[in-house]
Amino acid sequence: MLKAELRKKYMDKRKALSTDEAFLLSEKIFENFVDFFKPVSGQKVHIFIPIEKFKEIDTQICINYFLSRSIKVFVPKIVDAKLISVEIFNDTKFEINNWGISEPVSNEDSGFLGFNYVITPLLYCDKKGNRVGYGKGFYDDFFKMIPSETKKIGVNYFNPDENIDDVWENDIPLDYLVTPTDVLSFFNGVE
Repeated sequence: MLKAELRKKYMDKRKALSTDEAFLLSEKIFENFVDFFKPVSGQKVHIFIPIEKFKEIDTQICINYFLSRSIKVFVPKIVDAKLISVEIFNDTKFEINNWGISEPVSNEDSGFLGFNYVITPLLYCDKKGNRVGYGKGFYDDFFKMIPSETKKIGVNYFNPDENIDDVWENDIPLDYLVTPTDVLSFFNGVE
């Protein structure tokens, strides 16, 4: 299927979830992430703040876990049409931007790129790690800047069952996908 078709299909599937269903599935995704990756104190994670109106995965569960275990947390913020990484703490102040996304008040780019994990929003991911986002390309640009050993991890309520037919040469695939039932690796057995 084409990205536009998959974007619509999976946005509709997400909207069909109740708030309770979305939260329970988010909890299972979080549990699968922790069980598989076993994050530890001192590691650094870049993770998105969910867009509630789009019923994105509730990453606040992960953020609270990371902060409580001295895992450094960085979140994206779009400044001058570019994705920057802002480090957050328990007392970080947030505001709602023009797109209805909660983001840190600070515009200070940490400049840090050596993350252990980048947990990435998406609408769909196929069995090769190709993802469908919202079509702005922020994460593809971001992925070009981070070290190759950083694990690029998508999170989704749904397992892949269709191929993306219009993958572009600038699209950078994920390394892993975490769903409520699975952790899929796209390394073909090589890590």
